[in-house]
Amino acid sequence: MLKVERWSPEGQNLPFATFRFSSAATDGETIMNEANLLESLGQVSAAETGQVFRDFLRGHVREMICEVMAAEVTQLCGPKHAPSPSDHYRAGSSPGRVLHEGEREDVVRPRVRQKSSDGFSHEVDLATYRVAKDPGLLQAQIVQAIVSGVSARGVKEIKPNSPGVKKTNVSRLWQEAGSKFIEQLRGKDLSTITWCALMLDGIRLSKDQTAVVALGIDSEGRKHVLDFALGSSENLEASRELMSRIVNRGFHCDHRLYVVLDGSDALRSAVAEFFADAVIQRCLVHKERNIKGKLSKRHWGELSRLFTRLRSVQGIKAAEEVFDELKKFLKPINAEAYRSLHEAGDDLLALHRLNVPSTLHRSLLSTNAIENSFLNTRRKLGRVTRFRAETDQASRWLSYALLEAEKGFRKISGHASTGLLIAALARRGPEPE
Repeated sequence: MLKVERWSPEGQNLPFATFRFSSAATDGETIMNEANLLESLGQVSAAETGQVFRDFLRGHVREMICEVMAAEVTQLCGPKHAPSPSDHYRAGSSPGRVLHEGEREDVVRPRVRQKSSDGFSHEVDLATYRVAKDPGLLQAQIVQAIVSGVSARGVKEIKPNSPGVKKTNVSRLWQEAGSKFIEQLRGKDLSTITWCALMLDGIRLSKDQTAVVALGIDSEGRKHVLDFALGSSENLEASRELMSRIVNRGFHCDHRLYVVLDGSDALRSAVAEFFADAVIQRCLVHKERNIKGKLSKRHWGELSRLFTRLRSVQGIKAAEEVFDELKKFLKPINAEAYRSLHEAGDDLLALHRLNVPSTLHRSLLSTNAIENSFLNTRRKLGRVTRFRAETDQASRWLSYALLEAEKGFRKISGHASTGLLIAALARRGPEPE
């Protein structure tokens, strides 16, 4: 029977009291049924009922851990009434601590010693006790708290009964976990995948740091975050470093590489340095946005209509007709807008020139695939108020955020036609004389 009594500190006439629970029952279902009955009668609250159940579980976990340790001692030393002739023997017990759901629990741990050939003995580290106090789960909870926006100082407030939650310990743990994120991202073997396309774009982390990110698309239409390089902007040095790293990790293809860029000259130069015959497509979304910024609002509707047509038509002939219409529309109304369109030139029609199915246009005529991953990345990075350039803080956070974004990746639209794209990208032999 579950016994509930109101209790307050002895000698103090307080206007409130706490509840104290006790039960002779050891069955969890019986205890909860009795607690629920008291709750329904208004004698205890739901929170207090939940506390009864949690205390019951903790007690049983401690009991289970003690039983497992006792079983290991019996295996090493034999039963108490018939000790084995092995060199292990019981050596009493001592207070110990284990971890349950990241919180410290006190237990009594048995001790075992082993005789040595020199006549001395040493204590044996019980495997069950070592596993029971393993901080792996607690460390995972701390890392999850950090990436969820809890400060290193605030972890102690949400895990007050856990060891190793001081600010310095938490910071050190996050540095170790962040380094593993970097290794995970940059440790992928890229040589085993048949690559179809590459997208490069930059994400601004702070006024002093920009990351250039590479996203690869394989022959089956799957997207992969390849790597990133940090710099003050999307400059040639950062772009070249990024391209060099992914190429050294095995990024290559037997056909011409299809690349989508936002118009950065530094990115284009870096790609051409490693893939001289790459087919480079300028992002139509970026170009439309750039031209729209130069026009009066009354012209936006017609501009959007023409760019929508350009994204939907298939083949170079139809694309050139729409492109000519764009030129005729822009030339008489805005010289800067016309110059911007003319500056992009043939790169705006690179995919149309390959004459692949228009089902691929939605994914491969813009850098939206990598821009969408940046949306999720910024949600994670938004919790960081300052990136310290003198440490690898930005690399740790960016690696974590990009890996999280990659978990939600799907195949690109029109992925069934990627084989036709690869065929169109095949290198042509020299023309016969």
